[in-house]
Amino acid sequence: MADTERGAGEIQPTQEMFDLYDQYCHNDIDRRTFMDRLGKLAVGGVSAAVLAEALLPKYASALQMAETDSRIVGSRITYDSPNGAGKQGKQMGGYLVRPASAGSKKLPVIVVVHENRGLNPHIADVTRRAAAAGFMAFAPDALYPLGGYPGTDDEGRTMQATRNGAEMLEDFITAVQLMQGRADSTGKVGIVGFCFGGGICNNVAVRVPTLAASAPYYGAAAAVADVPKFQAPLLITLAGIDERVNAPYPAYEEALRKEGKTFTSHTYEGCQHGFHNDTTPRFDPENARVAWNRTLDFFRKHLA
Repeated sequence: MADTERGAGEIQPTQEMFDLYDQYCHNDIDRRTFMDRLGKLAVGGVSAAVLAEALLPKYASALQMAETDSRIVGSRITYDSPNGAGKQGKQMGGYLVRPASAGSKKLPVIVVVHENRGLNPHIADVTRRAAAAGFMAFAPDALYPLGGYPGTDDEGRTMQATRNGAEMLEDFITAVQLMQGRADSTGKVGIVGFCFGGGICNNVAVRVPTLAASAPYYGAAAAVADVPKFQAPLLITLAGIDERVNAPYPAYEEALRKEGKTFTSHTYEGCQHGFHNDTTPRFDPENARVAWNRTLDFFRKHLA
């Protein structure tokens, strides 16, 4: 096949391309700059558009569990968030999923926190996976006050960037408290999140002393000064190739050790930021499997 006919599925992104995508998906550069710089990396007749297609998420083809999967029962719910919920009011929404086999049995809860683009199809899929593992799972959508996830990550990132960070944290804190008080919950609630969501996990652990467990994936560390406030055990997941996120972690983990906090940290060498996300080429199947199984075991232990 000639170079001019190569499709996105045949492209193996370079580290420079991954770094460029990382800047783009974290709003450090806009789409025009992303495409311009990507075009400079194109060789052999491959266009910037084809390179972008190779890097951007493919939600439909990576779906592991459909909403109609017989193993789970899901619904969209709303809740009041008096200290958050953005400019459009004080109500938040999210996706609640239970294992179908549980009936009315009380279950421990995992709150699932999305990346910086709202409750997209991938995070909804992760929420279903948590429910299929035997937990009640709830994924709040920080974009709900703005109309919800808009259908594309580009629009979702733009929308989420308009929200106040402190208010979004309050939305997720309220979600944890809501799940703790539900009649069909055991009251034991843990939280897992990815990128933006990982930072939320660290900071919810600071703010909610009754949180049972927190599992941040490659998210911003909490302030070292806040470490004494931690009560929940932590399972920290980091990617080896992620200097931007990893830089504060040595000091953060040293503070956790000095304060005698319960935590385990795993750095998955050779992995890109976002390696658990199976919709992009940053996905590392084996390390994602290991990390997710460790996460489920962590919750089974601390939410029992």
